[in-house]
Amino acid sequence: MRFLMMHRLDESVPEAWNPTPEFMAKMGQTIQDWTEKGVLITAEGVHPSEKGSLIRKATTEKVTVTDGPFTEAKEVIGGFALINAKDRADAVELARQYIQLFEGIEIEVEVRQVVEFEDLAG
Repeated sequence: MRFLMMHRLDESVPEAWNPTPEFMAKMGQTIQDWTEKGVLITAEGVHPSEKGSLIRKATTEKVTVTDGPFTEAKEVIGGFALINAKDRADAVELARQYIQLFEGIEIEVEVRQVVEFEDLAG
């Protein structure tokens, strides 16, 4: 099963967006370990919302585009990882390991199972 782990950070905390060399080393080791074990499909960090855009479509079909930063959101997506796990409990355990990499930073990780084609047939 595939799961998406999205981590959210407080955009107003500079430390959350400026990783230390120690963090990068720990993240690199985790990426290597999970890749060798066949757990990690891909993982990326993203820039703060000031470099992003939010596209919305209302029920009236009107599409609006808002450029960042998104002041209405305290926490924004800081990155993601797409992983292989045997079940949700396994994915949650991997998320627990992942979240521990972010020492001294308030963070939350959302784990969501990816919809597979087989899930739709029925």
